[in-house]
Amino acid sequence: MNANLFGIKRLSLIISSVMLFLVFGCASAPKEFDAKITGPQLIVEPDTITLGVANLLKKPIIFKGKGFKPGDSVFVSLLGVEKGGQKMDIALADAEVDPTGGFAASVAKLSKITELLRAEIGRNEKMEDTVVVSKPPIPTGTYTARAVSMESNLKAETAFCIKDPSAGD
Repeated sequence: MNANLFGIKRLSLIISSVMLFLVFGCASAPKEFDAKITGPQLIVEPDTITLGVANLLKKPIIFKGKGFKPGDSVFVSLLGVEKGGQKMDIALADAEVDPTGGFAASVAKLSKITELLRAEIGRNEKMEDTVVVSKPPIPTGTYTARAVSMESNLKAETAFCIKDPSAGD
């Protein structure tokens, strides 16, 4: 009886350890700017998204920059996206640069729907907005996101990974 109880406790400890690893071990650390770089920089949180409709729409995607000219406007685009048989850049977000030279540009729900999911917004019987998916979404892969300021033409880039929906999406 005592040996059986020891085996159950041991199994519980192993399962708990595996679950903790899955929950905390797979999460990526928050992105930070490189202190060694003095010019413009760009990071994105999260740096990887999946194309599950519900998950994508509820998860904020925020591009953050620093080293830009205060008071300038910044536009963030995804480069080299295949659309209609051609490679093109798609606009995702924009922001005003703050007095310290930084910005935070959130990807709007409409951009997520039309540019990433390549879907449309429709209405149901209750006149609520719904997402109508009739075409394949943006191809998966690792893209380059580029922030460009309007007045000073400063630029910064970061990698942005797009994956297929997972079972939890």
